[in-house]
Amino acid sequence: MTLTELRYIIAVAREQHFGHAAESCFVSQPTLSMGVKKLEEELGIALFERGKGRVAPTPVGERIIEQAQRVLEEAEQIKQIARHGSNPLCGPLRVGAIFTIGPYLLPHLIPELHHIAPQMPLQVDEDYTAGLIEKLKRGSIDVAILSLPLEEPGIVTWSLYDEPFVIIIPTSHPWKDKKQISSQQLAAEHPLILGPGHCFRDQILQVCPDCIGSIDETQGAQIGSSLETIRHMVASGFGVTILPCMATGANRYNQHLIAVKQFEKPLPSRRIALAWRKSFHRDEAIRGLYRAIKNSPLSGIKLLDLPEPVIN
Repeated sequence: MTLTELRYIIAVAREQHFGHAAESCFVSQPTLSMGVKKLEEELGIALFERGKGRVAPTPVGERIIEQAQRVLEEAEQIKQIARHGSNPLCGPLRVGAIFTIGPYLLPHLIPELHHIAPQMPLQVDEDYTAGLIEKLKRGSIDVAILSLPLEEPGIVTWSLYDEPFVIIIPTSHPWKDKKQISSQQLAAEHPLILGPGHCFRDQILQVCPDCIGSIDETQGAQIGSSLETIRHMVASGFGVTILPCMATGANRYNQHLIAVKQFEKPLPSRRIALAWRKSFHRDEAIRGLYRAIKNSPLSGIKLLDLPEPVIN
């Protein structure tokens, strides 16, 4: 049994395809298949059920693959100890962030973390929530910054802050003198919204269920690829939208272009948290990242005072 063989079975479980797994491991398919077969013969069991067009772990294979992931993480920890000695704040920290957080948090976070841990540069990866969770589980990132709720076995979460949602309108809009807007009024305006896959889109539709019927996705007119695109569209007078407060960027525009309006109470918000594998051992690195985010000059949010992480 070798670490390489363990990497192979993890890749096959992830890709559910021997060819794609081989590509992800940068080896030929015969080489990978031979490594998997050798491990199965050594263990005396089948790790995968081979079907037409699909490969899935057997029940015992799932348990072995989970253990293989832990073994590889422990092996990587040995390398980290050797490379950086006993200082967990030395060496890169691989951080993932969802698309609707990264552009607004990272410019504040990176210099603050550099002040706290100058020998721990960030390696940043932006993705959808589902992509970040998968990367966490397979060990390609160390920690993720995302929106709760998150219930994944073996994943630890540490809540950071609550971020309220606000409504953004062009200043030429009839609502310019209104102080608060209801979800029913918003739905009638056919709000701009992110495309499928973004958790913030799902959160908007929880706040404003009637918006589902108001979005004509066949024309694509009400769909934006990013919060930045949507914000520019509003500033151009194209429509209205909902944004997390840090994404409003009102200071980037002339005050005659956009206006920020509040929801009627109760005010909707999202909870942002750190998430990492329970088996990740650089606790001080996580605490350093936590302190850096809490010390960052973030406007409009409510910092939480939750001293301990939550293990799922």
